[in-house]
This record gives sequence, C-alpha cells and structure tokens, in this order.
Amino acid sequence: MTNRPTPWDDIQKPDADYNVRRLPASDGPALYWGKDSEGRCLFILELNGDHAAQFQQNRVSVHGIRTEMRLLDVSRIQGLVLTLEQQVDRDLFLGLCQTLSASVAGEADPSVALSVALAHLKRWKAFLAGRKSRLLTPEEVRGLFAELMFLRAMYRTNTDHAAAVQSWCGPEGLHQDFVFANRAVEIKAVSGRERSAVRISSEDQLESTCERLFLMVYRLSEMPASEQANSLNQLVQLVESEIQDAAAREELSAKLAACGYVELREYDTPRLLVTGQRVYRVCDDFPRLIRSGLPQGIARVGYEIEFESIARFECEPGTVWGE
Repeated sequence: MTNRPTPWDDIQKPDADYNVRRLPASDGPALYWGKDSEGRCLFILELNGDHAAQFQQNRVSVHGIRTEMRLLDVSRIQGLVLTLEQQVDRDLFLGLCQTLSASVAGEADPSVALSVALAHLKRWKAFLAGRKSRLLTPEEVRGLFAELMFLRAMYRTNTDHAAAVQSWCGPEGLHQDFVFANRAVEIKAVSGRERSAVRISSEDQLESTCERLFLMVYRLSEMPASEQANSLNQLVQLVESEIQDAAAREELSAKLAACGYVELREYDTPRLLVTGQRVYRVCDDFPRLIRSGLPQGIARVGYEIEFESIARFECEPGTVWGE
C-alpha cells in the first residue's frame, strides 16, 4: 500500500504511557487513535464493564499486531488496545482499523462490540498469515468477484453449501478455480472495455485431468448507480449471509484470506454488475497453450484467446452442472 496521511501523523509521542485522539462520537463504544512512548501506533476500543474473561477466552494472536485488554488512563475503564508492531505496514493497519471502527460504530452493547472486534482480528490473522498481505489489484478484485459469482451459482443450483465451498480450489493453488463431479471450471473476468479476447495467465489453466473442462467468462461493468451492482465487500457479505453451514463459512473465510482478501474500505468500490457471461467447453481442438504441448524449456506462458476463435465451443451455462 502506498504511504498516505494517517490519524497518527500529528499525535505526539509521549514520554510515558500514550497519547490519544478520540474518533467522532457514535452510538457505539468510544474509539481512539493513539501513540505510545515508543512511537508505535495504537487503536483503542473503550468497553464499559468487565470483559477480561471474554477477551481471554476468545483472544486472537495476530502477527505484527499486539492485542491486550487494559485499564485505560484516559477513562479508567477497560479497553481493547491494538498496537502496531514493526512487521506490518502502517497503511494496512489503518485500513484494518477503519473497517473495525465502521463495524462497531453502532453497537451499543460492549460485549457484542468486543465479539465483533475479536471476529475481525481472527480474519486479520488469517489474512496476514497469507501470501498477499497487501491491497488486491483491480484485476484481482474483478477475478475474485467473478469467482464468488460462480460460487453463488453453485449453491443456488442444488449444490449444498459445504460442497460448493469445498469445490472452490483456486485459493489453494490448483490450476483451475473450481473442481467438482469430475469437472473443472476456470473462471475469468473481463471488463466492458475488453471486448475481443480473454487472457490466460499460465500453460496450466486450460489443461486438466478431469473428464470435462470449462472456461467461464464473466463480463463485469462498473455501475455505481445501479441497485443490482455490488462492491467486492458487499458480495462477500452476501455470500457469507447466504451460507448456512458454519463449517462452510469458516472454510470460506480461510479461502478468502488465502486470496488476499480481508474487508477494507478500499473494496467498497468499484460497484460491479455482471452484464454478460459465456461458457466454453475446452476439448482437444480448443485453441490453447498447454504444458504437455510446449517445447522443452518453455514455461510461465501467458496469452490471449480471441472470442471469435472459440465461438463454436460456446455452450449453455447449465452444461457446467450436467444439465
């Protein structure tokens, strides 16, 4: 993430303890930006009552962020204190804290606010332990959006929630994004401006040991004023609300973290709408570059396939499900 002004910039480092600045008041708990005597950035959630037992029972250790419950000098009541340590980017910490702030802003019950905060910390832990503890690129945002649209289509087409989430293999590093019932599906997203071709990023994406392989292309358009459009954050929240199985929701969270996603305000835009989708059956004469067909020494191949050249391989979306 790029360096940008932060709320900690104009907070003076104290000689002892910490200096704080309160966020604008809301219906929820008091929130503070702060800085300690070592110059480290703090985020503080003030909690009326005694919540030490709840904190200890559900405590989450996050790499690069120290979490503790302490008695606050500013108010003499308990507070959840998050301290940024050296390993984590300050801008990223700011984004995480802003998301947490928005989540607890309207929560009047301090025990519920603490539960919400600890749930966020659990997601941060998985995210920061992953391969991509940074902002997703616009292309990655669109790609993840498209994969989640396909996941929704799976569990809305008589596939149980747990099986649908298990079939999402892209976050685990498999060559195709979804594998189920001896079928593999590679998901691609193109924008309204990319009209003539789809990009394939490796020689493995269109080669599979499954009986059937499909290429599904979602056309995504930015529609900020449309009620049907969703941001990536909104789509994730929608999927999480629709998946009823608790274990499946847990697995979904882990896979989102593996993709490099954690809820950040940056993902409130763009608002995307699926304005078209095409499905292609990838078979022997489908134009593609595959590992087994490359000359020795050629690797890490990326290329584009023109839609016009694969028009005869297009099939109905239901074909993916065996309809």
